[in-house]
Amino acid sequence: MPTVRANGITIHYDVAGSGPPLVLIPFLGADCSCYAFQVPDYAKHFTCYSVDLRGAGGTDKPDGPYSTELFADDVAAFMTAVGVERAHVAGMSLGSVTATWLAAKYPASVRSLSLHSSWTIADRYIRDVLDGWCVMANALGSVTETVISGILPWSFTPKLYTEKPEFIELVAEILRGGPQQPVEAFVRQAGAVSTHDGRPLYASVAAPTLITFGAEDRLTSTRFAPALQAGLRGSELVVFDGCAHAPISEDPATFNRKTLEFLLRSR
Repeated sequence: MPTVRANGITIHYDVAGSGPPLVLIPFLGADCSCYAFQVPDYAKHFTCYSVDLRGAGGTDKPDGPYSTELFADDVAAFMTAVGVERAHVAGMSLGSVTATWLAAKYPASVRSLSLHSSWTIADRYIRDVLDGWCVMANALGSVTETVISGILPWSFTPKLYTEKPEFIELVAEILRGGPQQPVEAFVRQAGAVSTHDGRPLYASVAAPTLITFGAEDRLTSTRFAPALQAGLRGSELVVFDGCAHAPISEDPATFNRKTLEFLLRSR
């Protein structure tokens, strides 16, 4: 997969499809392959640029504090480096708040905004969960095993674990065979999640916006929906029944259909 120098780091990415550009931003601890269930459908209509954020995948992992604003600066510089002036932008969890910063700080660069499993400001519940993940990562010495044992149960519903254990095992196998994020880089990314406050940004977001949640998500639940919709005026809300934090993987067929409806209307 290709790389490009942007904002002082080397950014790893993948590109597929043809049509208007669509930038896909991953979640905490993930690389660009987290959109594996979306790209085949999205690429029929868009040129999909899936990026690895600073600290994950094949992108550089420099020392120092990370923030969602810094991630957005990286993505904006990436777009310039690959010749994309304006794009549809979608992000999941950490990717969603990075996308919010991108749309607020670089409004001319964002044609539409898709925010999946997002939040306004990290509350005590989110911060305590993140602290637990960081403790686990340090104790295990492995981000991958932390994701498998500690994060996937937040990402998927008990029903999926019970009815499709083979899917959980497949995800674990894929994670163990993929890029291994250093613990210190995971902790820096988690710090960006904990310190994010999107509330001052919303007035600067001009792009048409889709907000989605999993109905059974506890981490970034629909408790954030009213404030997000109030701040992002004219935004649309979709809630995926039977899904937890990661509808992109738990019910990709419904997720892709609903999100593509918005993207195609926003072309």
